[in-house]
Amino acid sequence: MTDRDYMERAIKLAEKGIGWTNPNPLVGAVIVKDGRIIGEGYHARYGELHAERNAIASLTESAKGATLYVTLEPCCHYGKTPPCTEAILEQKIARVVIGSRDPNPKVSGKGAAILRKAGVSVEEDFMREECDRLNPVFFHYITTNTPYVVMKYAMTADGKIATKTGASKWITGSKAREAVHEMRHRYMGIMAGIGTVLADDPMLNVRLDQKRNPVRIICDSRLQIPIDSQICQSAGKYRTIMACTEDADETKVNQLIKLGLEVVKIPALDGKVDIKKLVKYLGEIGIDSILLEGGGTLNDSALRAGIVQKIMVFLAPKVFGGALAKSPVAGCGVDIPEDAVMLKLENIRHIEEDILLEYGVKKRCLQEL
Repeated sequence: MTDRDYMERAIKLAEKGIGWTNPNPLVGAVIVKDGRIIGEGYHARYGELHAERNAIASLTESAKGATLYVTLEPCCHYGKTPPCTEAILEQKIARVVIGSRDPNPKVSGKGAAILRKAGVSVEEDFMREECDRLNPVFFHYITTNTPYVVMKYAMTADGKIATKTGASKWITGSKAREAVHEMRHRYMGIMAGIGTVLADDPMLNVRLDQKRNPVRIICDSRLQIPIDSQICQSAGKYRTIMACTEDADETKVNQLIKLGLEVVKIPALDGKVDIKKLVKYLGEIGIDSILLEGGGTLNDSALRAGIVQKIMVFLAPKVFGGALAKSPVAGCGVDIPEDAVMLKLENIRHIEEDILLEYGVKKRCLQEL
């Protein structure tokens, strides 16, 4: 086996932590000696051992003189767990091959420097592109302290998210809907607007076994949410944040708090919750990523605020037609094509008869009109 084979194994291990490590990164590690894997591990859950220490814990023999392959630069500071650099030196590992560089100011470059100073041979940027793909959420959050936002919607071949009557169940097939629940597991929060709540009365949870439910975030400027809605009635089970404006009715605020919802008042922009300020607040309380499952109005606000990093589009093989049928992004739109939000197609995936289009956002803001 080659260095590439071992790093590919470390990447596969790292992916096992998807949905459980937030706001920490996904990391995998493999320890090799005399051409044999003698230990491997990954960061399984936030607050638990890091990948390097899990790999060390699984050793089948002494790691003295071995090579450690790790997808992200080893940490060198005390956090929830002790520094991984200490464990590497204690084991007398001779060589460390690193994929991604850690943008965390507490780590960046320092972990590799500590190892080199102690006489360990360190190779950086090995398969960096592949390793970087593990952690767009972590890289964004650690450098901006704001959540990585993924806008997701399902639409027909003629670009509609609902019929003229507002009916939207179901645009895509069951396998595509299952993929959405995998996304809900992957990202720390899920955001919807009050329009979606009033129209669909959603639960916004994960309906797959052995998966994590996201923090539910509802943008409801005037607190119109019905007390008997599924969101309110399940607040004791799922953490739920209601974002309203500062002039929201205090009686309703108190009712929601008694039901177990967290109510946060955000300054208004054009009479609605300022979504940019809301996202900043969510980052400050530790939410590193958001799956935006809004309707056209919330999607428009998010794009105008420039908070979206990725757009995931489920394209169904059907046509609704009609000028009154709803589109994924509402609002006034732009005047000329040059003012559009610019995207980069990163992946295409067939899910039975549906297609999932994955776009990175190159130019994030719609021009203010």
